[in-house]
Amino acid sequence: MPRSESDRRTATSWPVALRALCLTLCLSACHYPTPDLSSPDLSPGTRDSLTALYQRNYTLDTNLELVADSIELERLPIKDTYIRLHRGDKVVVAEFAVHPADSVDSLWVKLAHTQEEQGWIRQVDFKRAFVPTDSLSEAIHFFSGTHTSYFLIICALFVAAYLLRAFRKRQFKLVYFNDINSLYPLALCLIIASSATIYETIQVFAPDTWEHFYYNPTLSPFRVPPILAMFLLTLWMFVIVLLATLDDVFRQLSPATALFYLLGLGSCCIFCYFFFIFTTHVYMGYAFLAYFVWIFGKRTRQSLAYKYRCGNCGAKLKGKGVCPYCGAIND
Repeated sequence: MPRSESDRRTATSWPVALRALCLTLCLSACHYPTPDLSSPDLSPGTRDSLTALYQRNYTLDTNLELVADSIELERLPIKDTYIRLHRGDKVVVAEFAVHPADSVDSLWVKLAHTQEEQGWIRQVDFKRAFVPTDSLSEAIHFFSGTHTSYFLIICALFVAAYLLRAFRKRQFKLVYFNDINSLYPLALCLIIASSATIYETIQVFAPDTWEHFYYNPTLSPFRVPPILAMFLLTLWMFVIVLLATLDDVFRQLSPATALFYLLGLGSCCIFCYFFFIFTTHVYMGYAFLAYFVWIFGKRTRQSLAYKYRCGNCGAKLKGKGVCPYCGAIND
């Protein structure tokens, strides 16, 4: 029986509503929740601090350090008088002011270096020149620096080229191509790829969330947006799998061979990081990550086919008999 016009409208609205629900869930998973400011127990100072923290990602009394060579703070309301700060000088956020007529940035921040040296700066200049004094924020700033990225890329390419040449001539162990009997090295590369993909996803779709995390860092995956929790979990997984990888590498290889293997593994991890950063920025990284997961799943299934271990060298074997690695007979 043909459907009525109202039934067709209802059927058509379901996919639209479903897509809207999925989009809402995805967006809510990427952002910090709005603080509840309606509680009567909050003091005016606390309410102002929470409002500033939600709107600007930092608040009053935030401690910062100058990373630019130098910068000038304006002594408002006295015009054309400035305070010059130099690299390494520490300041604290003292006050906010809104200048609607300013075409560059309407929000100005008052910074205090000492009791006598205090001045104003636009927020856009403030965020470029200063870094929070928290060690995690400083680490984020260091690893996200352009010069650091280029340096790591050059080092990774140099080490990868050298190890590839050595691998062709002397058959050194290399992750995935001439790998050891362990899933941990490939899992380490997959974790790096996942971490890079999640990181760039936050940068593209929720930069405010990352900025909030930058000014208020934590290593706990709890009480943060789900996408940040996934990123922090990959960091913890990286540490755990790295320890397991080191144990397996030095147990199966001689110290000299293990050193070259770890250099190759480090190059692969750096390559995976930058490759997935760049490809995720153009939305191709998700397909590459899915393919990487498929490769890891295939290697895992192959590893599960080895039901035995050599009683002499500990190598994995598919069945009993002569060990192809050390020649020992396993009955």
